[in-house]
Amino acid sequence: MKKASLPLGLYIHVPFCRRKCAYCDFYSLPGQEGAMDDYVRAVCAHLAEVAPSAAAHQVDTVYFGGGTPSYLGVHRLKTVLAAVQKHYRLSKDAEITLEANPDSAGDWKDLRTLRRAGFSRLSLGMQSALDSELRAIGRIHTFDQVSQAVEAARKAKFKNLSLDLMYGLPDQTQETFSASLRAAASLSPEHISCYGLKLEENTPLYARRANLCLADDDLQADLYLSAVSFLSNLGYEQYEISNFARPGFASRHNLKYWTLGEYAGFGPGAHSDFGGVRYSFAPDLTVYINGMLHGGTLKIESETLPEWTRDTEYIMLGLRTAAGIEARHYENTYRQRFSVFLPLLERYAREGWATEAAPGRWRLTVQGFLRSNALIGELLSALAEDKRRRLEAAARGDFLIRP
Repeated sequence: MKKASLPLGLYIHVPFCRRKCAYCDFYSLPGQEGAMDDYVRAVCAHLAEVAPSAAAHQVDTVYFGGGTPSYLGVHRLKTVLAAVQKHYRLSKDAEITLEANPDSAGDWKDLRTLRRAGFSRLSLGMQSALDSELRAIGRIHTFDQVSQAVEAARKAKFKNLSLDLMYGLPDQTQETFSASLRAAASLSPEHISCYGLKLEENTPLYARRANLCLADDDLQADLYLSAVSFLSNLGYEQYEISNFARPGFASRHNLKYWTLGEYAGFGPGAHSDFGGVRYSFAPDLTVYINGMLHGGTLKIESETLPEWTRDTEYIMLGLRTAAGIEARHYENTYRQRFSVFLPLLERYAREGWATEAAPGRWRLTVQGFLRSNALIGELLSALAEDKRRRLEAAARGDFLIRP
């Protein structure tokens, strides 16, 4: 019997953008159009180099992220995707996502060309329906351009469309955020991501934080809960803290991150979790191009992580999802006792923060998602304490320690 192929996702980081947003701390480079062709050649060479290591895998997701991948242009995007198609075994129903800013996704003929080339999913950075809010965070598009991009995508016959929204923006109120939710829903996307604004150091928005009117924790919570309720009433299923989809349209690529699936990254700043090794490339376009095309040295950080050592990640990431965590899988995979978590999980259930969705399977509720960082922190502390006690017991020769 033929052995089933292992699933693999590919992430391709496109570091170019027209202008960097005021809140963005991702590796992106405005004003570097002259390096695009060399970047494409470098990524294609990188894809070819890694392909033999993926011979036992079938690629079921490809994600072009950035930066602004759509800014790369149709011809270059097709060239990179053609390299994927040439060197990897793609599943017939592979989810191939292109992130795009609305200002660079309004030509339906270009989008049709990309769909025919193999792109099957489009993710548009809407962020807000109010142009004043968009300007406040340094976005260069308008809501009219969002509407035009959606219309162009539908005309190009894209059947899987995602919109990104943000809450907690400067001067945003419950009323203005509700207006953005309604506007997004009126465009009938299959998927909506809804993220709270985070002020990251070394960004223009962080530098201006003292002069901004930002949502406090209570308003952030209210905005989040209003999004969950509104989208649920429209039939969007919340499958992860910040992500909502119509049935069958959850992002298969992003789920790899939250379920510890394998993915290989390409491009400067890209991260990978592949073959039991987690590694990343330095966020430096010049170093990346020189390393791939001219024999230079790529700067790579890596660590080997056998599956059984990833118990904390399973808890931390699994509790971000609607599926949650499962006792038998945890014990069989990570060689740890799930019982250490039960006193906390049972307390969370009494508080309305968690629920046992099925025997042995626990997940956070919507109220629990609001407190996820604190709750997950408590669970990981309990795990660390249990490990400490067991090590001390083993040192004493007592291997039958009870929790």
